[in-house]
Amino acid sequence: TMELENILERMAVPVGRSPWAIAAGYLGLLSMLAVPAPLAVICGILALRDISKNPKKIGKPRAIFGIIMGALFCVIYTWMFLNGKTLNSIDN
Repeated sequence: TMELENILERMAVPVGRSPWAIAAGYLGLLSMLAVPAPLAVICGILALRDISKNPKKIGKPRAIFGIIMGALFCVIYTWMFLNGKTLNSIDN
C-alpha cells in the first residue's frame, strides 16, 4: 500500500531526519575505533535537542543508539587507558 511504501522510503532516505541523528548513528557504529566515540555522544545529544525543538524531524532511535554506543566505548577505552591496556595486551 501507499502508506507502507511511504514508511519504507522514510527509513531508507533521510528525509525529515535530523542531520545530527544521522551523524550520531554513523559515529556510534564507528565508536569502536575510539576517536568517534565522544563525537557520537555529542552528536546524539545535539540530535535529541534538535528533534525536541522540531517535532516534525525524526531520528530519535538513531540518536539514542549513538549516545549509547559512544558512551559505552568511551568507558571501555578510558578503562583500558587507565589500566595500561592496549588492544594487543587484552588477549594476554
